[in-house]
Formats: sequence, structure tokens, C-alpha cells
Amino acid sequence: MLVAMARKTATDDVLAPVTLAVGQEDLLLDRAVREVVAAARAADADTDVRDLTPDALQPGTLAELTSPSLFSERKVVIVRNAQDLSADTIKDVKGYLSAPAEEITLVLLHAGGAKGKGLLDAARKAGAREVACPKMTKPADRLAFVRSEFRTAGRSATPEACQALVDAIGSDLRELASACTQLVADIDGTIDAAVVGRYYTGRAEASSFTVADRAVEGRAAEALEALRWAMSTGVAPVLITSALAQGVRAIGKLASAPRGARPGDLARDLGMPPWKIDRVRQQMRGWSADGVAAALTAIAEADAGVKGGGDDPEYALEKAVVAVARAARSRG
Repeated sequence: MLVAMARKTATDDVLAPVTLAVGQEDLLLDRAVREVVAAARAADADTDVRDLTPDALQPGTLAELTSPSLFSERKVVIVRNAQDLSADTIKDVKGYLSAPAEEITLVLLHAGGAKGKGLLDAARKAGAREVACPKMTKPADRLAFVRSEFRTAGRSATPEACQALVDAIGSDLRELASACTQLVADIDGTIDAAVVGRYYTGRAEASSFTVADRAVEGRAAEALEALRWAMSTGVAPVLITSALAQGVRAIGKLASAPRGARPGDLARDLGMPPWKIDRVRQQMRGWSADGVAAALTAIAEADAGVKGGGDDPEYALEKAVVAVARAARSRG
């Protein structure tokens, strides 16, 4: 069975018995899962998909999920954070790897570190199809990612355009992917730096959230610079106060969440995607409960000002941005 499985995955069959997605980049891990699920549903629209976290996969659970069905239904079993599985469950998974069930695709998501390495090695030895999902921490990696996005879409983008997009958006891979998709959909012909500059910097949501991100990070000067740019490109002031409020509320929510909670649980309980949990966790350093309260008060005052309660909306926004940046350094 092991030899047959290795042969089947030699051609990178998306519906190989086992797919191993290795790394810590959430976007790429999610794409690896979606690719398998899409292929399974293309083969059988009634495919049963089970998406499990380590605490949901107890000893014996995998055997139940992969036992022969009376109707021989196709099934995809997804195991997230496989490195966190219990020792007994890892034994179950290793046993399954030696004899995968027909019509079932097991997708193991593994961080790739030392923890749970035995399972990682066993899956590789068994011939699992492997998808690399490394965290992209270097600018060069993100640049290569953008080039790949355009190439996969069958579109041409100049090197300067790819660099401009990375410079404009930053390190968030989901936002980079979204921007590439939007440009491909909206722009005909080659995508160049001028197109990226005109299109991206004029997007109201992008501009307003850039202001908010810099402010909640305590970077007052950069936040004010982003604010002036947003105002000069016609962004509605109410969008900026809304973005500021969302940013500060996210910090308040995460700060009051139980310590040690799993990212997946936090995402569900707080209504944020996992990638945003990671971003807010970085932004909340330096914040205190009093700081959150003071910032929300300042934003409320600015919101009233831009909706007709004041004579100078831009001044009201500047005051709010400075107040938020100051609150971001309130701890200690």
C-alpha cells in the first residue's frame, strides 16, 4: 500500500490519499485545503468534508471517520495543527498512513517545526503529497508571491508594479492576494507601476485602514501622513473614523480574551479571521484598558465632528489620530 500510494502522489495528484501542508502561512494552508476540497467536490458533489482541530480528534475518531461506508461516499478529512495532536491520536494517524481508505483524502496541516516531527516524518515516508506553506517574512518572498499571483492568473505585471504593490500593502499575504485579484479583474493589459499607484492609493478602504493601522501602532507621524494622503485623494472622513474605531475595538476585544486560547477559538469567539488575530496581537503591545477607553472617546468625538458637529473635519480627524497613537503607548 505504501508503494502504491507513493506512485499515486508522484504526479502530484490533488486527490492523493494523504496531503501534507507544511508551514505557518495561513493563506497558503487555507489554499491547500480549498484545492483538495474543490477537487473532491468536482469528482463527487456530495463529498463529505470534516474539518477538525486537535482537540476534536480523539483516539479512535479517525478510525470512525475513515471506516467503510455503506454508500462508499467520498470524504475529505482535514486535521489542523497536526503537530498538537496527542500521542495516542498520532499513533492512530500513523497507523492510518500505512493503509489509507479508498475514496478518502486526509489533509494534515503541520507547522513544520520540531513539535510533532515524528508524524511529519511518517507522512513523508508514506508518500504523502506535500504542499509547502512557509511563512513569508522577507520582502523578497512577498515579491515572489505577488509575481506568482499574476503569473498564475495568466497576466503580465512589470517588476516595478510588483514592487509597488508590496510597498503599498505591506506584509499581509491575504491583502496582497486580494489586491492582485482586484487588479487582474479591473485592469486590461500589462499591469505597471503607474496603474498600481493610481488604483491602490485611491482605494478608500485601503487608505482609511492604513491610517488606523499606523495610529493603533503608536506611529503618530506616519498616521498623520497617511491621513493627509487619504484626505487629498477624497476618502470620506466617516470611513476613517470607522476604521479607527474598528482598530481600537479589535485591540480591546483581544486584550479581554482568555489567555492561552487557541487562535481558532479566538477567531470564532471574537469574529475575526486568524490572520487578523495575529496582526492585532502585534498591534496591542503598549495598550492598556484606560488607553482603549480614551481612544474610543476621542474617536467618538471626531465622528461627531465629521458628521456635522464641528467646523473642521480634518482637524477633528487629526486630533483623533494623535489621541489614538498616544493611547497606544499608555501602558507603563
